[in-house]
Amino acid sequence: MLQRVRIKICGLRDPVQAAKIAQMGTDAIGLVMAPSPRWVSPEQARAVTDQLPPLVWAVGVFADSPPETINAAVRRSGIHVIQLHGQEKPELVEALERPCIKAFAMRDANWIDSVRNWLDGVKDHRRLLAILLDAYKSDARGGTGQRFNWEWVLAARAKRQLEGLPPLVLSGGLDAGVVGDAIDIVQPWAVDVSSGVESAPGIKDLNKVADFIQATKEGSPLRSEFWMP
Repeated sequence: MLQRVRIKICGLRDPVQAAKIAQMGTDAIGLVMAPSPRWVSPEQARAVTDQLPPLVWAVGVFADSPPETINAAVRRSGIHVIQLHGQEKPELVEALERPCIKAFAMRDANWIDSVRNWLDGVKDHRRLLAILLDAYKSDARGGTGQRFNWEWVLAARAKRQLEGLPPLVLSGGLDAGVVGDAIDIVQPWAVDVSSGVESAPGIKDLNKVADFIQATKEGSPLRSEFWMP
């Protein structure tokens, strides 16, 4: 069976553009509600989620917000999934009203230890849909256009250290020119792009989006453990 990498386009602000991108074959739209040039209010996010077709996730991105703030934003915005992109404690997962994706900044080849230590603190792993691997930058969280060393994931897989992990979402410095190589190396469940398909922060270039979606379908067959029955 052909395995298809899921696609999340993050950092959208315009409802009309979000609807077009969803219709192009994107699986999820990211709405940044953490400090960022791509920030949207819950009301702006609601305008986007109201335009999305069925089965396209609206993912709200937060960083170090308390659970009351996140849950209030969930109710007002209509998002389906919460992405935690800060230094959140694993206990936060239990307090949230939507399932989560947890982002980890990839600092070095020992990344897997930090991930597993965090996962050990999550009581109900059914509430954690995936983990997102992003480039580390001391003064920014995501949307930087920087990559980490994808070989770190390949090395962890060779040591069988990925077994039992939630599905992986690959982020950080992706665009149509590199995403095929990234998929071949990392073998992720999904890819996440923001600045790599933009004309300006929060404004996507639809030609770049189309090229990115096409590029995810090229390359070697996927053999990721996250696709095994």
